[in-house]
Amino acid sequence: MLIKKEEDLIGMQRVSDAVAYTLKSMKEYVKPGMTTKELDDFGAKVLSGFGARSAPYLTYGFPGCTCISVDNEFCHGVPSDSRIITEGNLINIDVSAELNGFWADNGASFVVGNDFNKHQPLVDASIAILRKAINHIKGGVKIAEVGHIMDTEARKRGLKVIKNLGGHGIGNSLHEDPDELLNYKNRYDQRRFKKNAVVAIETFISTTSSYAVEQSDLWTMVGDKGGYMAQHEHTIVVTDGIPLILTSKNEIFA
Repeated sequence: MLIKKEEDLIGMQRVSDAVAYTLKSMKEYVKPGMTTKELDDFGAKVLSGFGARSAPYLTYGFPGCTCISVDNEFCHGVPSDSRIITEGNLINIDVSAELNGFWADNGASFVVGNDFNKHQPLVDASIAILRKAINHIKGGVKIAEVGHIMDTEARKRGLKVIKNLGGHGIGNSLHEDPDELLNYKNRYDQRRFKKNAVVAIETFISTTSSYAVEQSDLWTMVGDKGGYMAQHEHTIVVTDGIPLILTSKNEIFA
C-alpha cells in the first residue's frame, strides 16, 4: 500500500507495534522444554491483547497463530504439541497480523540458550544483511539492487541466499505489490521502490541450500540441500532517505 494520509500511517504503526511486541515477547518467553504449540498459544494471547488477528490464519487457513520453525526447518513451521524446544535450537518466529484493516509482518531467528551448535554467526549475518539492505532503500532505488546487496553480503560471509523466498508489499493485505522482493539480483526486474510504499523486507540466509522446498504437511519448508537458515524481517515505509521501520519495537537491531 501507499501511505496517502495520516490515518494510514497511524493504522500501520498500530498493527506494526502489535506484531513487533508479540515477536519480542515470544523471544523472551521461550525456554527449553516448551513445545512450539505452547509458544504459539502465548503469542496468540499477546496478539489478541492488541485486538489483532493472525494474518496467516486469516489469509491461508494456517493451523496456528504464528509460524515457528526449528533447526533445519527454514520457514512456515506449524506449531505442534509434539515439537519440544531444546537448548541450542535455532528458532525462527514469524508474526504477521491484521488490525482494523491494516496488515504488518515481522520475523526473527535466534538461538535458544547456549549456542552449542554455533548458529549465532548465521543469525548475526542475517541481521547485518537486513540492516544494510534497509539502509539502501529509498524512493527510486531499483528493487533488484537491494537483492544484489543481500546476495553479495551473504557470499562475503560464505553463506547463500534462498532464491525462491522474498519480501513483499503489505498494508491492505498480507501480500501485495510489489511482490517477490528477492534476496538476489534479478536482472530482468526493472521495478523501483516507490516513496510512501509499505513493504516487508526480509532476509533468507542459508548455510548450504539455495532453494526452500515444501514438506508433506504442505506448510513447513526446508532447504533443498539441507543446512540451516536465518530470517529477519521488518515492515517499513519507503521515504526519500532512510526508511521508517514500523516494526522497530521487535528490537531486532537493538
